[in-house]
Amino acid sequence: MVTAVTSLAELSASGAPLTIAGREFRSRLMVGTGKYASTALMRDAIAASGAEVVTVAVRRVDLDRSNDESILAHLDTSRYFLLANTAGCYSVADACRYARIARAAGFNEWVKLEVIADEATLLPDPVGVVEATRALAAEGFQVLAYTNDDLITALRLEDAGAAGVMPLASPIGSGLGLLNPYAIRTIKHRLSVPVIVDAGVGTASDACVTMEQGVDGVLMNTGIAAAQDPVRMATAMRHAVDAGREAFLAGRMPRREVAVPSSPRAGMLG
Repeated sequence: MVTAVTSLAELSASGAPLTIAGREFRSRLMVGTGKYASTALMRDAIAASGAEVVTVAVRRVDLDRSNDESILAHLDTSRYFLLANTAGCYSVADACRYARIARAAGFNEWVKLEVIADEATLLPDPVGVVEATRALAAEGFQVLAYTNDDLITALRLEDAGAAGVMPLASPIGSGLGLLNPYAIRTIKHRLSVPVIVDAGVGTASDACVTMEQGVDGVLMNTGIAAAQDPVRMATAMRHAVDAGREAFLAGRMPRREVAVPSSPRAGMLG
């Protein structure tokens, strides 16, 4: 009975926007700005993705919007919600520092928080990201915290004040897709804040499968930027995220280990 009630509630919310910290977004796809061959290609791919949230690595871009060479000069803030991120930070102190720099440079109160533990794998520091989340949330930031696909860390991030939790599908830039669907489903089931899967989505089928786990959205960069045709891939990713969401809300048929005919034998013509 509980499952049926939950399904009806989800179905009624089919057209509902993604809401994070009280702000609504129509698109459940978020995209990054790195690794493109040119600024023009980046701009066209982001437009094709239909994304409203665009992340910018504070450590890796020129924060002077008046400089035409800066990617910030090519992102229309009336169209896109810019989300500063702390990519490349390997300590709590650095991550918090660059979040504050972004805010001082004219970004909003939001930050995609990354505290990386290992340079070879780029895996997150579970202890550091909780500590940094608690510090930044206390300063009024809306923290979207990048983390491993670990339930306990995700719960601690929510308790620390995260506005959203961003478990990885697989390591940053790997394109391996969703490695642990069970872990992602469990995190989504247990958390009250939005769950946005980040990192490792390599192609449209990865995005669709990820959304079928019931998560609130997907953030990606390399999967689009490193494609042979980034604009076409961005379009594919947009459709895949929508399809995965609809499939989740529709509720898939049960898996069976035996064949079941589509039409019953009863009433068949002789």
